[in-house]
Amino acid sequence: MVRRWVPAFALGGVWWWAVLRLLVEPERAGLIEGAVVAGGWGLSLLPVHVAAVAKPERPAEEPDRRDISS
Repeated sequence: MVRRWVPAFALGGVWWWAVLRLLVEPERAGLIEGAVVAGGWGLSLLPVHVAAVAKPERPAEEPDRRDISS
């Protein structure tokens, strides 16, 4: 779990640094800050909550519903 949160906080900190730099000193902010802010905003638009969930495999003794003849 730490391997997931540490990079997330680090990248979030870099993004906030770029946002604050653009807001506080827009004349000194450069292309890198703009790219970081735009990239972070673009990533927020991705529907990551729609990711596929791995389904557990059925046991071998359970018949397939499509194979049952009525």
